Parts: sequence; C-alpha cells; structure tokens
Amino acid sequence: MKHKRGFNPLERSSAHRKALHRNMVTSLFIYERIKTTKAKALAVRRTAERLITRAKIDSVHNRRIASNRLFSEAVVAKLFTNIGPRMKDRPGGYTRIIKLGPRPGDASEIVILELVDYVLKTGEEKDKKAKKAEKKARKKLPEKEKQEKGKKE
Repeated sequence: MKHKRGFNPLERSSAHRKALHRNMVTSLFIYERIKTTKAKALAVRRTAERLITRAKIDSVHNRRIASNRLFSEAVVAKLFTNIGPRMKDRPGGYTRIIKLGPRPGDASEIVILELVDYVLKTGEEKDKKAKKAEKKARKKLPEKEKQEKGKKE
C-alpha cells in the first residue's frame, strides 16, 4: 500500500520544486508570514516544520542540514537563535494556514502560511512609535534653538 508515501510534485521538475521550497521556506523564516496558494503552502509547511524541529537542538550537524535547505546564512542564524528556541516547548505544529478565499484570476485557493506564535503588528504600535519619534524631535528642537541663540550672542 502507498499510504502516506507520496508528496505533491506541484507540476514542476525536481530542481524547480526544490528551488521553490527553498525560496518559500526562506521567506517564511524571514517574514514569519507569507501569502501563497493552498497547494504550495501544504508542501512548504512540511519542509518548514522539519527545519524548525532541527533548530530546537543547536548542533553543527543540524546547522549544516538547515543551511543546505535554506538560501541565506542569516536566515539559518535566525532559525537557530530566534525561531528554534521560541518553539522549544512545542511538540510540533509550528505553522498555521489561514484561508483567504479564491484568487480572482484563476480561482486558486489563497492562504496565509505563518508561524504559530506570529504577532500581527497593528496600527496602534506604529502610532506609538511615531509619537515617540515626534516627542524626541520636539525635545531636540528647543536644544538646537538654545544652541543657536548662544552662538548669536
């Protein structure tokens, strides 16, 4: 019987499929959230979860396997220093797939593939950062004006 033996080739050659997996997993680890089709998300999820499981134990062997499957050494470092330790207590299921609906052009199912502990940045956080920057700018203005007045006198 061939149960649980196959995978989705995504109608691509093996080299194209491998490159697709590497690109999408690298993007997932950089941004921690990507938008793609359902078929690709299900295929990439498998690769990503295996790499996160490897990243829970930081060893030279695991780092070499991860760097073989990812494009950037910076992403490998992030995987082992940031993502792996965050998932240390979780026994599996590191990613989540959120359905968005059909794509207008070809009705392909579009989903968001994200890490489970991803926190969506809201506008309030951006507003707080902008307010802090404005306050710093206001504080600097009077100091500059005082310095200019001192120079004139």
